[in-house]
Amino acid sequence: MYSLKVESNFSSAHNLRGYKGKCESLHGHNWKIEAVAENASLDKTGMVMDFKLIKSELNKIIEKLDHKYLNKIKPFDKTNPTSENIARFIFEALKKKIAGLRSITVWENPTSSATYYEQ
Repeated sequence: MYSLKVESNFSSAHNLRGYKGKCESLHGHNWKIEAVAENASLDKTGMVMDFKLIKSELNKIIEKLDHKYLNKIKPFDKTNPTSENIARFIFEALKKKIAGLRSITVWENPTSSATYYEQ
């Protein structure tokens, strides 16, 4: 099995509804996104796929989140913009474009992340 990983990032603000603590207040993050795709075989060029393809499609999705107040954009106007929900949102959008997408990890700081994948 072969696995590829690309990283990208964006900045945005959010607050967590129903959370008791500092994160219920408006605050921001410099999010790091990690996308992993896999395949059991390689194409005729010896690649799972071109890194540029994954990165380009990932960046199209996160461009919609960059420098935004997440609580005001769909689906986070109704769904709490937690790291877990952001990971799922990105995964569901990216899997439409990238065959073999395995997981999305969202880092909200250098030591804390959430990963979404389907079994």
